[in-house]
Amino acid sequence: MPTRILPAVGDADAVRSITTLLSQLPDAEPVAPVVDSTQLVDTLARLAAESVDDLPEVVVVHERIGPVPALELIREVALRFPAVGVILVTSDPGPGLFQAAMDYGARGLVALPLSYEELASRVQAVAQWSVGVRRHLGSGGDVFTGVGGTVVTVGGAKGGVGVTLTAVQLALAAQASGRSTVLVDMDLQAGDIASYLDVQFRRSVADLAAINDISPRVLADAVFRHDTGLALLLAPGEGERGEEVTDRAARQIVSALRSRYEVVVIDCGAQLGGAGAAAVEMADAALLVTTPDVVAVRGAKRAVRMWDRLQIRKAEETTVVVNRHTRGTEIQPALIQKITGTPVAGTTVPANFKELQGAVDAGRVHELDAKSTVKQALWALAGELRLVKAPEADHRKGGRFRGDRGSVSFRRRKDGGG
Repeated sequence: MPTRILPAVGDADAVRSITTLLSQLPDAEPVAPVVDSTQLVDTLARLAAESVDDLPEVVVVHERIGPVPALELIREVALRFPAVGVILVTSDPGPGLFQAAMDYGARGLVALPLSYEELASRVQAVAQWSVGVRRHLGSGGDVFTGVGGTVVTVGGAKGGVGVTLTAVQLALAAQASGRSTVLVDMDLQAGDIASYLDVQFRRSVADLAAINDISPRVLADAVFRHDTGLALLLAPGEGERGEEVTDRAARQIVSALRSRYEVVVIDCGAQLGGAGAAAVEMADAALLVTTPDVVAVRGAKRAVRMWDRLQIRKAEETTVVVNRHTRGTEIQPALIQKITGTPVAGTTVPANFKELQGAVDAGRVHELDAKSTVKQALWALAGELRLVKAPEADHRKGGRFRGDRGSVSFRRRKDGGG
């Protein structure tokens, strides 16, 4: 059986050199190269959606691939697609880089300029390893499977705009619709998810920060299972421990969660550190919550510009959510969109704190009444973001989300959105 090899190379000259040499290898079947990290992950996800057997046995990653650095990309591929062997092509094949590449999940390293003998030897060894892993997958080993879930981050224009409530309700809506969902508190020094859901916990996201290989078993030990069925990965009880969660650790943690859950909702708070920035950069959807007042909207504009300057997220890739909206306020969503330069969610969340106060004070936000206009709006937002499965039809009472006592359904946008 021929060995399928997928080159991931951004430089045009390097593409020609690598593909020419790969085509000369015995029993090799090079496939069309991908030019950046996003295209590589998307290609592998599409192939894995059909079957593990459709994945290439070997991926060759060039050191200058972008925008995600080569080692971080190798880590993500190793976590999400364990049946694929990765070879790093580099001009610095020293022992330090070799050890780092192995730690990140590479199965081999080849020096530039490329040598036919060295490349052939590495490809053959990695292909044999990949075939062995696929046999293991067939027997049900304890490894990550699946093409990866949807990651949504929720940040705030400033403190107190409703980030945590939004994140919690989005996650509850996704879980209630039948999707396996994890809610992550990445507001590392001031996270309140545990208080909102009235849980006592021992382990937190900080306990995963120093682990190089987050297996499903390790992840399960750190995750708290809530009564609603929602999985929780909480911020450390001691705020100073938040410094242990670096941007590298955050990337690894998000990749592991994405491999294990259909929906990953991350509360990033209003202060974006390195870990939160890494999460926002990796997210499929990044929400920025604001209230319709001058201070908050200025904060949203400032955050959007900062994300763009730091190349974390482009303005057009960020969605602003308007919380505590009333028809009488001078600042309406259209004006907020113009000021921030971002899309604004079609669903606005009404100002009705009286509905929330009792549930928030009791730490029972998950028991918020289904008739609550705030809850209905946030669950409608989950539908707009396509985080929920379509409710099962009930011809007598209308569609419902499983696990919710009311018949809360999500509104559909006129443009056909979720």
